[in-house]
Amino acid sequence: MPSTNYVQNTRINEQLRELHSALIDIVSMMNRPQRDEMLIREAGIPLDRALFPLLVGIERRGPIGIVDLADRIGRDHTTVSRQVAKLESLGLVARQDSKADRRVKQAVITPEGKAMTDLVDRARERMGKAIFQSWAPDEIDDLVRLMRKFADAAGGDF
Repeated sequence: MPSTNYVQNTRINEQLRELHSALIDIVSMMNRPQRDEMLIREAGIPLDRALFPLLVGIERRGPIGIVDLADRIGRDHTTVSRQVAKLESLGLVARQDSKADRRVKQAVITPEGKAMTDLVDRARERMGKAIFQSWAPDEIDDLVRLMRKFADAAGGDF
């Protein structure tokens, strides 16, 4: 009886290539400056586009160290440090000592920053509803469940 391993491996390889292609498309779309500008406009917030991913990242992952934040968004830590200082001067984030290592300063969202990210979340929800309007509810449920499963299996907390 012939082995089906080769056929199965070929199918998995094709699926992995297609998954990788889809992820590149998604990441490319999400990294476009125009996308952030559109979300900022939709949210009605007065925030420089360069600061936007930092504010959202701090709200989602904070308290977070500058080096960790820089790694997550793919920027140099010195640039991120200056940008976090700008967010701090705007009253949107604060810096605090890390509980684990007092030598490390962590960024944490302020109530003003949280109010701003709440506006972003509402704008993102409006935009997302438009994307998923033709999807069946069970398709959305499956996508969310499987994306979480994939993220956890690929390394968890990105």
